[in-house]
Amino acid sequence: MLPQAEADELLRMAKRFEHAAAVVAFPPGANETYELTAESGREKFLLDIWRGTIRISKLKLQNRVRTAVVLARLDVHGAPHTNPDLTRIGGTHLHLYREGYEDRWAFPVDPLPFPHLADPAATFHDFCRYCNVIAPPAAQGWLT
Repeated sequence: MLPQAEADELLRMAKRFEHAAAVVAFPPGANETYELTAESGREKFLLDIWRGTIRISKLKLQNRVRTAVVLARLDVHGAPHTNPDLTRIGGTHLHLYREGYEDRWAFPVDPLPFPHLADPAATFHDFCRYCNVIAPPAAQGWLT
């Protein structure tokens, strides 16, 4: 378990794709993981992308560190989420690491950092910006 200050620092840390893909795509059923490295070189991260097969509007973008620690996860059109205090959050929500709870807390999505939730490619770039991923590859959205 990470102290909150360390998790916050890791989320703010500048990151780059290790092996820059020419284009990141989001076909139905996509389930990809990309390796990221901190600009300082001292930390490795993972960026997961998942897209639904039947309900293709479902999208999950996740930033992990140390293999299993989720720093941030954006669930677009996912199932409603119940927080540890039993409050329910609607289908689109943002999970953030919280000391003692890991990624079990979710919050309504603020439209300021995520204004393009209907467009997977734009949402990918918004999520990369939120997680401080520098120079993400181009993205291709609605492939069917």
